[in-house]
Amino acid sequence: MVGKTNKNDIIKLIGNPHSKSIADENTWLYFERTITRGKLIKLGRNVLTENNILQVKFNKFGILEEKKIFNKEDMNKLKYTKKVTNNDITQKSFVGKLFGSIRQKMYGKRKF
Repeated sequence: MVGKTNKNDIIKLIGNPHSKSIADENTWLYFERTITRGKLIKLGRNVLTENNILQVKFNKFGILEEKKIFNKEDMNKLKYTKKVTNNDITQKSFVGKLFGSIRQKMYGKRKF
């Protein structure tokens, strides 16, 4: 119940969250995903039958403030940005790339 349930109650009912929001530690996410084998028309490929997300938000005292359920149809309405974030921290130097290439060639032909 919104306004009465706290974080401990949610953990007892559903368990620990699958993920927490990056921007807000008080926003928890739970995922439910069901994949089945397709019929003859789909040539036996996997078909996503359910894709539900439960989002719960708590206030600073740990009391449930808001809950939302997103289903497969809601996911299709999302729009993604085309902006790219550059990560300069994990960029390898020339020497690092060279040694990585040599290591890959050395161990790539091994048979186990």
